[in-house]
Amino acid sequence: MTEVSVNTSAAAASVVQQNSATSEISLNAVGAAQGTTTVVSLLSQVSDAALGTTTAAETMLSALNSVDTSVGNLRGEIDRFLQKVAV
Repeated sequence: MTEVSVNTSAAAASVVQQNSATSEISLNAVGAAQGTTTVVSLLSQVSDAALGTTTAAETMLSALNSVDTSVGNLRGEIDRFLQKVAV
């Protein structure tokens, strides 16, 4: 009977340890899920910022092209003026 009691106690202790380990695994899984949610949220913010940067860069490129065209036109006008004045 003592052997049965010892085995029963050992089995009960094993069940308690297993429950504790399962609880810890569950808590770790919840923590990992929360961390993943945070990462996804941050990646979304980075994506939005990258899109904003792309839009700003496209606007800047368009403005620079316009300035470049205006500079070319002005350079032509100055050359024509200088040719008239030099004559």
